[in-house]
Amino acid sequence: MRFHASRGAMSVGRSKGGLPPDSVVEDEAAILRDTQRVIEAYHDPKRFAMQRVVVAPCSPFSVSRDLMREAATLARSLGVSLHTHLAENDNDVAYSREKFNCTPAEYAEELGWLGRDVWHAHCVKLDDAGIQKFATTGTGVAHCPCSNMRLASGIAPVCTMHRRGVPVGLGVDGSASNDGAHMLNEVRQAMLLQRVGFGPSAMTARDALELTTLGGARVLNRDDIGALAPGMAADLVAFDLRQLAFAGALHDPVAALVFCQSAHVALSLINGRTVVRDGKLTTVDLPVVVEQHNRLARQLVNG
Repeated sequence: MRFHASRGAMSVGRSKGGLPPDSVVEDEAAILRDTQRVIEAYHDPKRFAMQRVVVAPCSPFSVSRDLMREAATLARSLGVSLHTHLAENDNDVAYSREKFNCTPAEYAEELGWLGRDVWHAHCVKLDDAGIQKFATTGTGVAHCPCSNMRLASGIAPVCTMHRRGVPVGLGVDGSASNDGAHMLNEVRQAMLLQRVGFGPSAMTARDALELTTLGGARVLNRDDIGALAPGMAADLVAFDLRQLAFAGALHDPVAALVFCQSAHVALSLINGRTVVRDGKLTTVDLPVVVEQHNRLARQLVNG
C-alpha cells in the first residue's frame, strides 16, 4: 500500500498565537476546496487500494477550531479518514489548556475528532481520561518513537494504550524529526523505549512487530493488510539474516530481526510486484535519485 497522503494544512500563524510562521499559512476556504479536489481525484476506497487520501490539518496549534470542525465534516461527507498531531509534548498540553481551556483529548472530542475513522500522531502526553476516550471510541494512535526521542517529547504510554484497547500503530513522522525513516528501526526503538520507560517486560519483539503490522492495519481501519493470510493483500518483505549482525541469534528469527542491527529489505513484493530484489530497488535509478536529492539539499541549506 502506498503511503497515505495527507493535507498537512496550517491556517493559524504566529501573529495569531499559532506555531508556524505567517508566511506558510493558507486561507481556510482554499484549504478545504483543494483537499476535496485531491480526494475526488486520487482517493481509492476499494479493498486492496494502493492509494488513499486522508484529511489532515497539521495540529491544534496551527489551525483554527473552525478548520478542525470543517475538516472533520468534509472527511466524513466524502468517506475518508482523519489525521492530525495531538498531545505530542508538554507545550501542546499547555497550549490546549491556555487557548481552549481543556486537555488535547477533550479538544478533539469537542470538535468531532474521535472515532474509528480518526488517528492522531504521537499522543505522548495523552492522560488517563484521554486514553479512555480513545479506547471507547476506537480512535487510533500513530506512535513515532524516533521522532519523540529526537525532539525529547517523552515516552508515549503505548503499552497502557494497547492494554486498554486503543488501536496503536507505528509511524516514522517526517524528515524534520526523523533522519532515517526506517520502519524496522522504528519497531526496534518502540520496543526499547517502552522498556526504558516501563521495565524490561513492557514490550517483547513480537509485540513491537505486531504494532507495525496488525496494529497499523487496525489504526487505518483496514482488514485487507497487516498479515500474511488467504484473502489479504499480496504484500510482503523479506530480510536476509545470513549476516554477521545476526550471527548467533537465528534460534529466534523474529527476536533477531528486532533486537539486532536494523536490516535493509532483501526482497519486497507489493501487490504481487517485485519492488526490491537482492536489496536493490527495481523501480528507480537510485544513484540518480540520491544525487538529485543531495543537490537539492545543498540548495536548501545554502538558502
